[in-house]
Amino acid sequence: MVRDPAFDDYTLIWAFKDPDAYSEVSELERAAIVRWGSDAHLAAYARAKHWICNCAVPAHVAPRDGQVYLQTWHGTPLKRFGCDFTPPGITTQRAVDERLQRWRASAAKFTFLLSQSPFGSEKLTSALGLEPASAPRVILESGYPRNDFLATSTAADAESIKRRLDVPDGKTVVLYAPTWRDDQRTPGVGLTLELGVDFDRLRRELGEDYVILFRAHFMIAESFDFERFGGFVRDVSRVDDVNDLYVVSDVLVTDYSSVFFDYANLERPVVFYMYDLDDYSRDRGGFYLELEELPGPVVRDQDGLAPAIVAATSAGTVTGGYRAFRERFTPWDDGCASERVIERVFRAGDEDGRHE
Repeated sequence: MVRDPAFDDYTLIWAFKDPDAYSEVSELERAAIVRWGSDAHLAAYARAKHWICNCAVPAHVAPRDGQVYLQTWHGTPLKRFGCDFTPPGITTQRAVDERLQRWRASAAKFTFLLSQSPFGSEKLTSALGLEPASAPRVILESGYPRNDFLATSTAADAESIKRRLDVPDGKTVVLYAPTWRDDQRTPGVGLTLELGVDFDRLRRELGEDYVILFRAHFMIAESFDFERFGGFVRDVSRVDDVNDLYVVSDVLVTDYSSVFFDYANLERPVVFYMYDLDDYSRDRGGFYLELEELPGPVVRDQDGLAPAIVAATSAGTVTGGYRAFRERFTPWDDGCASERVIERVFRAGDEDGRHE
């Protein structure tokens, strides 16, 4: 997060489900931190000139005339969602129609919707239920400001982050970042995750030259204990900024998560470990991309995982396929997305005085 003096007259209000976890974050020293869903949070919606959100605001909350709602969403999607997807448990047309209406009502509140690419603009318009007639006015195809650091980070940045996270030198760093599953839920706990990986076997096959950084999806309620692996697997699920993990890793292993679109900015190899592909694809109604369009090999079982990681990290250089993927799906993630968004959302108007 870069301090911009032009915003010194703004009051920043950040809402978190666990505000205490962010009380010591230096980048938020100027922000008033409130609990998500609290009276203070709702009061901020009422008072603020600008709203910035990467999910959905509460259904009963809507911007007034003059308020600006910037919807950043949380990535270019691979798996179908929203209006493009009917969960298996919804079986009546009335339930389908009600679900679609909720998505469309949410999209109708947007002043701006960020997008990484023409592909992202098309899929988010459809999935979020944005009216096609209003899409050209609402969609801001600027790239994602959160990815500016990926375009500007240096080797020195990576070394600094490694020291802070205690990632050992001289190791090939594998970032394993799977998404969540709808059907993996523990009563009284919430969404859980069956890892789908035999880390003991992976350790034997990869050897001591590798270290795995495990990043669970933020919706996963459980914590993971990898103590017995002696540092071979490290749980980095609580690291605040996933970009730190991207820049220190040599290869990304994921499944259906949208993280690989952002990681593509580094033009580093990706391995797709889709051990439950048939069931997942059926339950999600398919994907927005064909598997052949993904920027890396698809591995269907544990037998192929270690060989794919070794092959990916031994190539020395990335193939033209990674570069072509980046040009298609992240053309605006060039390190200047924040400036484009600021110009369009904050500086284009004639606001004066103090803002929130």
